[in-house]
Amino acid sequence: MTKKEEMKKAIQSVIKSMMDGVMNKVLIEDPFIAENHKAKKPLYAALVPDEIFKGSHFERRFVTPFGNAWEELAIVAANQGLGFGERAHSITGRINAERLRRIQQILNTLEHPEKGKKRIKPNWTQELKYVLEGKSPKVVPTTVVCDIYVEDRKIDKKYTFELKAPLPNSDQTKVSKEKLLKLYSMDPLEIDAAYYALPYNPYGKRDDYSWSFPARWFDMKKDEVVLIGDEFWEKIGGTGTYTAFINAVNEIGKEYKDRIYREFLGIEPPSSLAMVKL
Repeated sequence: MTKKEEMKKAIQSVIKSMMDGVMNKVLIEDPFIAENHKAKKPLYAALVPDEIFKGSHFERRFVTPFGNAWEELAIVAANQGLGFGERAHSITGRINAERLRRIQQILNTLEHPEKGKKRIKPNWTQELKYVLEGKSPKVVPTTVVCDIYVEDRKIDKKYTFELKAPLPNSDQTKVSKEKLLKLYSMDPLEIDAAYYALPYNPYGKRDDYSWSFPARWFDMKKDEVVLIGDEFWEKIGGTGTYTAFINAVNEIGKEYKDRIYREFLGIEPPSSLAMVKL
């Protein structure tokens, strides 16, 4: 079995485990019961077919566990691709006090624009340059807990990733930006690169990404520290990782779609089901 085949099987294992849990939840532990829905929301039930709310019942029980699965999938890609991956990895280093002050200054400026003035747009290159120019004799030991830590064992490089859902909120992104600035401010550097990453782009192209909340903290279209979709998967697992990921999902996708149609919705699936494209 080749490395990419091993990666595909490992990715499928994570997805199958998650989907089996979802199916057990919606079929056994917490099924949609039409009578309960009508009792709780009689107006909704009178106006909208039960099938619509049955679908949203499934969606709510699917979205949360899949959000948690992204980190597991990233670790699979890293272990099978670059060589090593770990979740919630702590990195401790030394940062001079003036750099820490400048990091907070940047975050405060982005969050609270001056009265009567337009909000300042983020610019990672300029901000990092400003932070690194900070000098102080006082050095502060600082620990950053990274979402994902990866080692490329062929070239001895260390990377970290703040991995968030494709539509992250503002507070999450602020915390991630602070972590990244701190990682790049350590002297000596403890990592070779750090990134803010999204597993896929719901808008399609990078230039079309327009979710407003992370845009308060990063230029999502231009900042080199931001990785979206295939950029992230290729970086964390090496060339071909994104294709391997999509192939892995498509191979098992029909099985679960058929089960959802028959076992949850109680109808026969259509004759052809579209392949997923992220």
